[in-house]
Amino acid sequence: MPKKRVTKKILLEALSAFESYREKCCTAEEAVEVIQSNQTVYVHSGCAHPERLTKAMAKRAPELRNVKVVHLMTAGSADYAKPGLQESFRHVGLFVGGNVRQAVKEGRADFVPVHLGEIEELVSSGAMPIDVALVQVSPPNKHGYCTFGVGVDTTKTVCEHARIIIAQVNPRMPRTRGYTYIHMSEFDYIVETDDRILELPMGKPSETSHRIARNIADIIEDGSTLQLGIGEIPDAVLYYLKNKKDLGIHSEMVSDASVELFDKGIINNEKKTVHPGKAILGFVLGTKLLYDFVDDNPMFEFHPTKYTNDPSVIALNDKMIAINSAIEVDLTGQVCADSVGYNIYSGFGGQVDFMRGAARSRGGKPIIALPATARNDTVSRIVPHLKEGAGVVTSRADVHYVVTEFGAAYLHGKSVRERARALIDIAHPNFREELTKFAVERRWL
Repeated sequence: MPKKRVTKKILLEALSAFESYREKCCTAEEAVEVIQSNQTVYVHSGCAHPERLTKAMAKRAPELRNVKVVHLMTAGSADYAKPGLQESFRHVGLFVGGNVRQAVKEGRADFVPVHLGEIEELVSSGAMPIDVALVQVSPPNKHGYCTFGVGVDTTKTVCEHARIIIAQVNPRMPRTRGYTYIHMSEFDYIVETDDRILELPMGKPSETSHRIARNIADIIEDGSTLQLGIGEIPDAVLYYLKNKKDLGIHSEMVSDASVELFDKGIINNEKKTVHPGKAILGFVLGTKLLYDFVDDNPMFEFHPTKYTNDPSVIALNDKMIAINSAIEVDLTGQVCADSVGYNIYSGFGGQVDFMRGAARSRGGKPIIALPATARNDTVSRIVPHLKEGAGVVTSRADVHYVVTEFGAAYLHGKSVRERARALIDIAHPNFREELTKFAVERRWL
């Protein structure tokens, strides 16, 4: 077959495109000059956080007022959320990470309770207009296309609607596959860097997390498709799946712990009913180990969260397993996962998206996992009622499995009496008498 002839016109168009790229290149300080008071700035999420751009923006605090800074959880620093800058920047958290948690607690930042799968609709509908998007991408290929690297999440959709896009172009950003491309002509300003990609290394799971993970692994069948939320329990679960076969991934994210199972062929995606042979995800949180693994790896397809977290899409996967954590669960099955009393700790994330999707999957299992206690066994996390101010992330009607280190309770279709009994049985033994007394007083038992 003859090679495609490269015409003079094609060469000139390519040359012109890359000349335009060069014309848009500038320093981070020059790029963020475009940000004005009273505007809304979106920041790329997770480990894709373009820290050089946000630091440059924060340095403009003396000349800016009432700039809204919108994002999900980000790694690294959040200088714009520091004390004393609240007149210049008002962070609006769609999910609250550790770098902005204190600002939210002190009233210097806001929290938006929203399902992860519904955030993009806020942007595309105009309910949350974005003036400037700060993103970090891989360098353009010969056709001029960059990728969103370790995080497509909500960012690709935001870039389709933002008035101005400032791109931090970084050769260290993995080149990922799927619905992850953006042409360099879409950028208004380009800041070339060679910074390390931010990392969120796994902590060593506690013995309690290992016990919970073993209980979860016992109810995962061969051929299941997995969603794993953030935290040491989902990470620990992967250690106990090494005797399973033909597992798949359809998840908002994966972490370093998944790499070994991919390498061993335990996760091969072959039995998936949707996108067989492909791991579907929105972003990754981990270290260079994981970034190198997803780089140009055709097994991975990155998609916006409006797709990965759509319950109707999730439900198409047979044997869909959703594993998410909680702060506390009351005796009727209500799940608080985003706050400790009135203090916001995280957010809704994709918990409800995947709980509902897995519930509608043929053979699916939605799982809430949590340690039975906190503070060195002095506080029960299976509680008579949620704390004052605690938010219900997952309703009692959406809960199927609740797993602690003491076992698994199946609640779906059960009465309040049956739920209370099952949850007391997986509470820490030190608190079972107290929980039983409360249930009897309420005439649930």
